[in-house]
Formats: sequence, C-alpha cells, structure tokens
Amino acid sequence: MPRVLDLEQALLLLELEAPFEQRDVQLARRRMAKRWHPDIAPPGRQHEHQRHLQAINEAADQLERLAETSRGGRVTRNAVKVSAAAARRAREEEGRRAYEAEQRAREAAADRAKHDPFGSRVPDHSVVHRYARCLSYPEWGVGTVSGIYFSGDGDDVQQWARMSFQVGVRTVPAGSLQFVDFSRPDPGSERVERFMTAAQHALAEGDAQLAAQRLIYARDSDPQNPAVLRLLTVAFWQAGNLAAAGRAVRDWARVETDRPTAERYASRIYEDMGALDLAAEAALRATQRAPLDASAWARLGRLRMRLMDLQGALLALEQARELEPTLELMLDLALAHHLSGDIGAEVSAAEAATVIDPRSAGAWSAYAHALARTDRIQECLAACEQALRLGEDAEVRDLQKRVRASLPHELSARTAA
Repeated sequence: MPRVLDLEQALLLLELEAPFEQRDVQLARRRMAKRWHPDIAPPGRQHEHQRHLQAINEAADQLERLAETSRGGRVTRNAVKVSAAAARRAREEEGRRAYEAEQRAREAAADRAKHDPFGSRVPDHSVVHRYARCLSYPEWGVGTVSGIYFSGDGDDVQQWARMSFQVGVRTVPAGSLQFVDFSRPDPGSERVERFMTAAQHALAEGDAQLAAQRLIYARDSDPQNPAVLRLLTVAFWQAGNLAAAGRAVRDWARVETDRPTAERYASRIYEDMGALDLAAEAALRATQRAPLDASAWARLGRLRMRLMDLQGALLALEQARELEPTLELMLDLALAHHLSGDIGAEVSAAEAATVIDPRSAGAWSAYAHALARTDRIQECLAACEQALRLGEDAEVRDLQKRVRASLPHELSARTAA
C-alpha cells in the first residue's frame, strides 16, 4: 500500500471529518481496526486486510502527530485544505521532474542511437589524438577521432569515423573529414568556403535555419563578402526570420553598391514585414542602380500605389511602360488612373492591355469596367461578351446586366402605330 501523501487521503482512509482532535483519531483507529484486522478476514484475503490495516495505522499516526502540534489540540478544516493543497503541489512538482528526467533520458538514448551507433563496438582501426573537422558540419569545430569503423558488405562497404566534438559524440562518414594541422593558422578564405558549402547543402535539404547559422560563421570570417551576405539574406528570409533578413540585406547593400540585386531583395523583405514605406524606398534605390529595368519601375509604381502616392505611382508606371509594356503593367496603370480619377487614361491603358494579350480575360474585364464609366455603352457590352467568352466572371456578368438595363427602351413598329 503506498504511503499516505496528504491529510485528505488520511481522513478518507479513517472515515473521519475535520475538525478533529487526537481522541477522535484514536477512536477512528479502533473502529477501523475492528473492521480490517487480519484475524477476522475472509479466507484468502488476510494479506489484503494486513496491508489496509498498515495504511490505517500510518494515517492515524500522521493525524495524531498533527493534532498534538496544533493549537488547542484541534485540527480545523482550513488546516486540512492547506496541507492537502501543499501535498498536491509537491506531487505535481515531483511528477514534472520525473517526467522531465525521463524525457532527457529518452533524448539522450535517441541521440546515442542516432549519432553513436558504434559506441559499444571495438573500433576496426584505432586513431589516437587525430584532430579533424567534419566538412558536412563545420559548425561543430575541431573534434577528436576515437576510432574508424566499417559497415556493409561487398561493394556497399562504408567507412565511418567516431568523433568527439563539443556538442557530443558523432559518427560521420570518414570521407567528410578534414584533418587539422595546428602548426599553421586556418586562413579566413578556407573558413568561408567551408561554411558556404555546408550552408548550400543545408538549403538544398530545405533547412534554411541551419544554413543561416552556418553562414553567420562565414560572415564573421569575411564581413565584406557579398556572396556570403546574399546567401545569408536568402537563408534568413526562407527561415521566416524577417528581422534578421532585413539586417543582412542592409549589410549586403552597403557592400555591393553597384548592382540593384540587394535593393530588390530588400524591397521584397520589407514588403513581407509590412513596412511598405521602406519597401518603396528600396525599390527606388533599385531603379537608380538599374534605370533601364522596367520591372524595377513597375514594382516601385505598385508599392507607391499601395501607399496611395498616386502621382508617384503614375510616374513610375509610365516610365516602365516606355521601357517594356506588359499586360500586368498596363492593368496596374489602368488601376492607378482609375484611382486618380482620369477615366480617359484608364480606358486607354485597359485597351492597350487587350492589345498586348487579346486572350486575357482580366484585360477585357478591366476594359469593360473602364468603358462602363463612359458613354461608350455598345463597346462596353462588346468587351463584356469577349471577357465572358474567355472565362466566366460573376462581376463581368453583373456589369453586363446593369449596362443592358441602362439602355433606353425602343418601341416596336406595331406599338408605335
């Protein structure tokens, strides 16, 4: 029988209620002893009665000690509640610690099974005091090779090295080791190349967070390397760490001042962060570095339009139109003219979109909505029909019904007579 843990359990075991005194406990002990004494137990249940009586005596001893030390020799209901609550908290804490210890033991066992499969096996070749790096995980630093092992048969034989790093014991392919010569310093260019290669492998495996951690080591070795800063920006961005991506892209833009790529990345990262003003500023710097890039001007125009800077948006979009008019650009330009209230320019831009891509339902839809704000009703209906032929659109269908309803009704010849 487990030991009684709190007063509430002891009271339930003795069928006693608070408040109580020492005499009450003694009477309860005698009453329960008469019921649970092993001598009066049915055949085959003597052991059960013996254990129950032992628990009753332990509970009674606990309650008698409490009554002796209580004020006036009387234990109140409140004292019982406070003691029981403290015992429950102690049990919860003990259970939490036991669970955490069990989880740590399981994690340690899983770690050993994953990274140290040869821990209980004698090495096939012993290597003493040989220091090396793992090229696949350069962030582990320099480790000590404790043994070489072989697995597989025939053509599938693989050679493994059991190594001790600061992070623990790791078993890695022997071909991924680079032995360290401490007689010469480690050049910074080699560290950059080592961590860049490992980061590219991590990105290829879809682990952007690990790639970013590795690239931090490469950046610390060469803070002015634009290739490292570019890859670090991409890794942080793919990992969802937008704040770190913003800092990395700013460092990249300071180093690489003659190309627009860093500013393009900065604009997109700031847009994902919700900082449209910073995104527009970065897009403007991208156009200054590449003034003949139509996509850069188009992006600047869209961002300014989202900021409701309609005049600036129109200037940027018109500049993009002169360089390379595209369907998406003309639709954006039509929207900008619509927001600025220039219906004629909106119609012209939407019509140009239909000329660029006559098979675009979106272009014909925009053209129809633009014509609906003019008196060119028949052309609007024709645009609606063309848009609906290319693809069903509820908005265009509704527009067609409203335009037809606005047409003046003509009398037939019989009615006129």
